[in-house]
Amino acid sequence: MNNGIKHVISIQFDNTHLFRDRANVPSDLEQMPNLLNFMTSNGTLSDNEHTILISHTAGGILTSLTGLYPDRQGITVSNSYGYFKTGTNATAFSSAFKYWTDKVDDVTPTGVNDPNPNMVTTGGLNTPAPWVPYTRAGCDYGAVSTANVVLENTRTTPAGDMTKVFGANSPEWNEAKATPALAQTDFVGIAVHCAVGGGICNTSTHARPDLLPDEPGGYNNFQALFGAKYVNPAITGGANAVNDTNGHPITDPAGNPGFPGFDGALAKNTLGYIAQMQEAGVPITFAYISDAHDNHTLFRASGPGEADYVQQLHDYDQAFGTFFSRLAADGIDKSNTLFVFTADENDHFAGGNSSDGTWSHTFCNVTGGQTCPANQIGEVTQNIKALVPAADLPPAFDIHFDSAPTVYVAGNPAPGNAQVRQFERDLAAAQNVDPYVSSSPSPVMLRIADPVGQKALHMVNADPQRTQTFTYFANPDYFLTTGNTACPTASVPTCVDYHFAYSHGDVTEDIARTWLGFVGPGVKNLGRTSDTWSDHADIRPTILSLLGLKDSYEPDGAALVDFLDTSAVSRELRAHHESLVRLHTVYKEIAAPFGPFAADTLVASTRAIASGSATDDSAYASTESSISSLTSQRDALEAQMRTALTNATFGGPLASEQQLKSMIDQGNQLLDHASALASAS
Repeated sequence: MNNGIKHVISIQFDNTHLFRDRANVPSDLEQMPNLLNFMTSNGTLSDNEHTILISHTAGGILTSLTGLYPDRQGITVSNSYGYFKTGTNATAFSSAFKYWTDKVDDVTPTGVNDPNPNMVTTGGLNTPAPWVPYTRAGCDYGAVSTANVVLENTRTTPAGDMTKVFGANSPEWNEAKATPALAQTDFVGIAVHCAVGGGICNTSTHARPDLLPDEPGGYNNFQALFGAKYVNPAITGGANAVNDTNGHPITDPAGNPGFPGFDGALAKNTLGYIAQMQEAGVPITFAYISDAHDNHTLFRASGPGEADYVQQLHDYDQAFGTFFSRLAADGIDKSNTLFVFTADENDHFAGGNSSDGTWSHTFCNVTGGQTCPANQIGEVTQNIKALVPAADLPPAFDIHFDSAPTVYVAGNPAPGNAQVRQFERDLAAAQNVDPYVSSSPSPVMLRIADPVGQKALHMVNADPQRTQTFTYFANPDYFLTTGNTACPTASVPTCVDYHFAYSHGDVTEDIARTWLGFVGPGVKNLGRTSDTWSDHADIRPTILSLLGLKDSYEPDGAALVDFLDTSAVSRELRAHHESLVRLHTVYKEIAAPFGPFAADTLVASTRAIASGSATDDSAYASTESSISSLTSQRDALEAQMRTALTNATFGGPLASEQQLKSMIDQGNQLLDHASALASAS
């Protein structure tokens, strides 16, 4: 690898904040000074990093891993998603969390309802896997709780993980049938994808073929170790347990050594696994750390400053202190290791205010007129059906429950369908009481988009059965359902549910804007900075450019050269630095789901969808046509810019200065047109 980098440690947190949720309480990272100071003292910590739409754990992590926006990596809605069944167009739902080569529907080898890959890219193919450039280059790639890179379930269906990886009637398959909880501990959540030639797989008799049948250029004769039962002995010299950063065996809740569960991906456990992998000669490690604000013992959310939340952050901080010291003693430090840290999304805290860190963990019946305590915590759980006159509800529809629910109307009607249009107009006009805003009704919706607007947001799936009828971006205090079973009385349309208080998926700045840290060879020591706008798609190309590796495809992101030493970037980037930086800026403005082009087209989409009547929908039709035209122009220009940036970073025909200037000018014109459309009356 280039720049003297011998190790890569990339960690993505679930919903861990650099910004404060309440002014009187230090943020998550402020309460983890061992990590915060490591980034600011040794590298660059950007607080101008952004997630993607729809903003959730799976989508954010998978864009970070692939460098692709959701329409090219497959997870346009997460953490689960709806799809229209083949033949009937009735709605079904599936989990976004599946192993990389799994199908939407794993009941049969081909899929009964949708035979496409869960991770689907252009042309209906399986999205290229993120470990491939590393293993082809001779490096083992370890994964700890990393979305879709590890086995995610113990299904023994014909296309289930246990069947595909281990085979029907194998000992592993039989264990999953007999004791699925133990199989979860043994085979889910931990993996090593081994280097060409076998790598650490050569030390184990339990390696299995690492099959990627759609991988560009082929991927033959590679192996992997799946599950702690087989990874642990390979990285410990034979022991069946890996220790956490406190020196205690990592176990499941029943005390069995192995994967502690995704909710159990606490800092001490994840960091213990990373350190053990690195010490065993696995030089590339990607990992996930669960959020600190959900109390999985009390089964509720915790608010800023609450004692259990503060204690969890303290434990995380201690784990990082031990982790960095342990690695340094092993000779793994900023001189030879690229460290990357980020969070999948920032999330919106739905709650009142507390001066002393105590929060009211009670239901609040908003429909019944109950006055919630000032220190109430919890999402405003709302039955979406109660927002619309019963006569205007489609006969059959379903939603992905969320603060930004995706709506699936049975039959998969095309945009402009009269019944759908009335449903959209009613929802756009809906008002209700959000106790955190006012005791009087206020709008529930912030934005709305159908497939025309969703295309501008990179939310139209390569699998046509998975593009939703429309997306309803609500005030993020809300969590929309189709029946309030979360409330004490299911007939209550609106209540505050204290079990959940952190909303994602939505379009607000407090969800979209997160943070990104780089430390290591080739990385500038800028400390904390806001100067460069970036999003999760930029992480992978930045890593690969530092390593001198490349993908078999053009990423949607681009290397963040402002964070890198001049000597660490390609000669082409150095020679055309100013023009390429300007191109990158405009590229992100037209391409990024949270860039201005997307924001302006979403404003226009919202106004159009809210407009009109059953007898006159001309304003909607006109605006939809304009959005469609602008998005087609954007897509064509985005592809040109993407090629120019990729070639300048990773090699290929370089665009001339004149061509770069022309693309920048075209991008600015597109931005002007989108802005004009958004501001049109």
